[in-house]
Amino acid sequence: MATDLATPPKAAPKAKKPKRADKVPLGTAVLRYRWLYLMLLPGVAYFVIFKYLPMYGVTIAFQDYLPFLGYSGSPWVGLKHFEQLFSGPDFARLLANTLILAALHILFVFTAPVIVALMLNELRVNILKRSIQSLIYIPHFLSWTIVAALTYVLFAADFGVIAAWMRDLLGDTTKVDYMAQEQWFREIVILQQLWKMTGWGTIIYLAALAGVDPNLYEAARMDGAGRFRQMWHVTLPAIRPTVVVMAILASGNLLDSGFEQIWLMTTSLNREVAEVFDTYVYYAGVQNGNFSYSTAVGLFKGVAGVILIFGSNWLAKRMGQRGLF
Repeated sequence: MATDLATPPKAAPKAKKPKRADKVPLGTAVLRYRWLYLMLLPGVAYFVIFKYLPMYGVTIAFQDYLPFLGYSGSPWVGLKHFEQLFSGPDFARLLANTLILAALHILFVFTAPVIVALMLNELRVNILKRSIQSLIYIPHFLSWTIVAALTYVLFAADFGVIAAWMRDLLGDTTKVDYMAQEQWFREIVILQQLWKMTGWGTIIYLAALAGVDPNLYEAARMDGAGRFRQMWHVTLPAIRPTVVVMAILASGNLLDSGFEQIWLMTTSLNREVAEVFDTYVYYAGVQNGNFSYSTAVGLFKGVAGVILIFGSNWLAKRMGQRGLF
């Protein structure tokens, strides 16, 4: 018995490591999936030609660029143009105008597709639901030029339908040119964005809502939850990750007010509140020929957008949400 006690226990047999699959050579993989890589080529070519190669031109933000001297012959000036931007009299006004429009965009334009998608999700008549979806998608396919022309027709002081309706509503016979007044510029711009973007923005949220498990609604009904409670406790949590991802992506465009729309709506009477970084780059670079300075403004916008994306992604993770990366 003592011999049995002194005998050490046998060690358990080591588990065999699974054999790793042999790596497929790169050439073989490309040949095997050649049609997939062929379909990938146009997208890669687009980004290389139109996104990455033009980045070399950012160097003129640190030069006094002269077209006849080229990139290599133009003198380097360091951060001169950035100092001119930040210390100039226009920077505070441009930043304020851009941030106010960005805040209004987040408050109204970003949230509107979520609300409309929730409302459409509550419709039980499919014909009515699809008809409304088709109608609110149409404005997305209209250019900003057409939208600006329609806005002028509706808000013109002499013959505008909405302008006349506003006069009757307020009981004032004075004709107001809403298109030229500073205090109405931001409201009209946000109304345009709501009309044009809301319907198209609902697509991704409706796709997220289509993936919600119907059993969750059934369980909520069995617990006595009404339609509003089901939306609050089932629908909204289900699309929260999608909303967070879209918010992170939108944060990168906070300083991007959209050149075409703002440029079409800007007049000499409302320029004080209408001018943003996008239009300022056009006026400074294209009209005045100050290419280095306008490139510095654009580079500032790009760097700020990257910082905002990383910051919002970090904030989303700190709040317990799934970030973009």
